[in-house]
Amino acid sequence: MDFNVRKFATDAGIFFSRAVQFTEEKLGQAEKTELDAHFENLLSRADCTKNWTEKIYRQTEVVLQPNPGARIEEFLYEKLDRKVPPRPTNGEILGQFMLEAAKEFGAETPYGSTLIKVGDCQRRLGGAEREFLQTSSISFLTPLRNFLEGDWRTISRERKLLENLRLDLDACKARLKKAKAAETKAAAVPDFQETRPRNYVLSASASALWNEELDKAEHELRVAQTEFDRQAEVTRLLLEGISSTHVNHLRCLCEFVEAQAMYYSQCHKYMLELQRELGRCPGSLDVNCLPDRSPTDPSAFLPLNSSSPLERDALQIEEVQPPASGTRKAKVLYDYDAADSIELSLRADELITVYTVPGIDSDWLIGERGNQKGRVPVTYLELLS
Repeated sequence: MDFNVRKFATDAGIFFSRAVQFTEEKLGQAEKTELDAHFENLLSRADCTKNWTEKIYRQTEVVLQPNPGARIEEFLYEKLDRKVPPRPTNGEILGQFMLEAAKEFGAETPYGSTLIKVGDCQRRLGGAEREFLQTSSISFLTPLRNFLEGDWRTISRERKLLENLRLDLDACKARLKKAKAAETKAAAVPDFQETRPRNYVLSASASALWNEELDKAEHELRVAQTEFDRQAEVTRLLLEGISSTHVNHLRCLCEFVEAQAMYYSQCHKYMLELQRELGRCPGSLDVNCLPDRSPTDPSAFLPLNSSSPLERDALQIEEVQPPASGTRKAKVLYDYDAADSIELSLRADELITVYTVPGIDSDWLIGERGNQKGRVPVTYLELLS
C-alpha cells in the first residue's frame, strides 16, 4: 500500500482546523458564515421531504406486507440482488384449504359445495391482492425508495461537503483577522529614545514576516470563498430539485390510489358474485334479481337469506295488520331505497314503528311511518326499548 505521509499530515491538519472552528462556534468564540434565508428554507424543505417520505414509505410497507418476517426476507433478497421467490397470499392459502376440505367432505354435500364456491372466491381475492401488491410496489414504493437511497444521499453528501468548506472559510477568516491584528502591532513605529537599535531591526523583520503571512491568509481566504460559493451553488440546485421530486411523488401517489381503487373494486365484484352463488336469491341464480346498487350503498350487503321474489309476491302488505302487542320503536341507521312496492324506503335517523308477522323472514320486519307501511331490513335499524 502506498502510504503518503504528506497527504495524511495535510488531511489531519485540515480536520483539526475544522474541529477547532466548529468547537469555537459552539462556544460562541468564533464567527460563523450564515446562509441566506432562501437557502435555509430550501434546507428545511428538503429535510421535511426526507423525513415524511421515509415515514410514508415505511408505513406503506407495513400496509402492503403486515408480516415483519416477510419484509425482512424481501429486504435480504433485495440486498443480495436476488429475486424474491413467489409467495402465495393469505387469501390464496385459505382458498386452497377450503378446496381441499371440500374434497374430504364431499363436493356433493351442501357444506362441500359451499366450500368450493367460497374457496374459489378466496383464491380470486388472493390473486387480486397479489396483483395490487406488485403494482403498488412498482408504481409507489420503488420511486420513494429511489429518492431515499439515491437523490437524498447525493444531497446529503453535497451538504456535508458544503459544511466542511464553510468551516474552512470561517477558519481562513479567523486567520486573516489574527494576521491583520499582528501586522498592525508589528508596524507600529518604535520609540528610538527608549528602544535599542537592535530591537528596531527585529521589529522591522517581524513586520515583514507578518506582511507575508497576511498576503498568504488573504490568498487562502479568496480560494476558500471561491470553493464555498461553487459548492453552495451546486447544493442549491440539488435542493431546488425537491420541487420536481414532489411532482414525481404526486404522480406516483395517484397511481397508488388508482391501483387501490381497482383492487377494492375487484374484491367487491367477487364478493357480490359469491353472494349470488350462495343463494342471495333462493330458488334462482339469476343475477338480474339483484337490484343495481353502488358499492358504497349498505343495501348492497343485505342478509344472504333474504326472501325470494316468490316470497315477496306471497306477502300482501295491504293485508298485514299490526299485532295487538309487540310493536316497537326503531331508529333508522342508514338510508334505504325500497326495491319494490312491498318494501318501505327509509331515511337515516328517523323513528318508525316495527313489528313482525308470521311467515316473514327473521332478517326483515314490517315498518310503519304514518300511513306508509312495508318491509324493512333489520340490519338498518336500531331497536329501541
